[in-house]
Amino acid sequence: MKDANLLLRRFGAALKAALAIAFLIPLFFTVLVSVRPEAEPVTNGNIFFGSEVTLDNYQRALDIAPWSLHYLNSIVFVAGTLLVQLLTVTAAAYAFARMKFFGRNILLLIILLQLMIPSGVLLVQNFRTIQLLGLFDTRVALMIPYWGSAFGVLLLRQTFREVPLELEEAARIDGANLYQVIRHVYITNAIPAYLAFALVSVSSHWNEFLWPFIITRSEEIRPLTVGLNKLIKTTDQGAFYGQLMAGTLIVIMPLVILFLVFQRQFVESFARSGIR
Repeated sequence: MKDANLLLRRFGAALKAALAIAFLIPLFFTVLVSVRPEAEPVTNGNIFFGSEVTLDNYQRALDIAPWSLHYLNSIVFVAGTLLVQLLTVTAAAYAFARMKFFGRNILLLIILLQLMIPSGVLLVQNFRTIQLLGLFDTRVALMIPYWGSAFGVLLLRQTFREVPLELEEAARIDGANLYQVIRHVYITNAIPAYLAFALVSVSSHWNEFLWPFIITRSEEIRPLTVGLNKLIKTTDQGAFYGQLMAGTLIVIMPLVILFLVFQRQFVESFARSGIR
């Protein structure tokens, strides 16, 4: 029996290692292509690095787009969206978890239907709304469609329901108002869920391309993903893949570093937030 359990553990470890390698292969080849001389075909030199390792692709990529401005726009977009989301999903989650009102379950079902609707389906309606509000080509226009999150509402609702109701009753006996109850009773006990939601929100909006591409025209507004579009150039010989891969690494590197730094908290936050 012990031998069988040991064999299963080893098999599981080998399977996880294989999956990790499979997921790392695209990143590995992205790095290799980014340091390969642009004009050198694969048949020349080393199949991985070519005749030499070069950073010219990174230099050309940096010269094409104002990356510092795009980084600033992406940070404002991601941070502004997350801050408003934390307010809206907290209020909605508490209402659905603890308040009783007519049509609560039906309204929750309608909100959760958003999880089954692809974001591309709402592009035309969102674009028309932004035009009517006169917000086209503004930073606010980037954020408005994401200020509410069905995923965040569901996640925090389940977390709030796990908080003992006696804690809220004790806080109200001590004279706490609604704001103080939410802040000191529910938010304090839902930090892992908030961390899980924040990591998902930041990663998804940092990589968002289609909506920013449609709703912006000015370089002063566009985030990193739209700036990366400038690197998609072709010649008679094909695309500048080395340059494109270098730009891709410039865009995704903050997320990679963020995950490497907070990987333990990332895994633990999901494990403790009620997601199964």
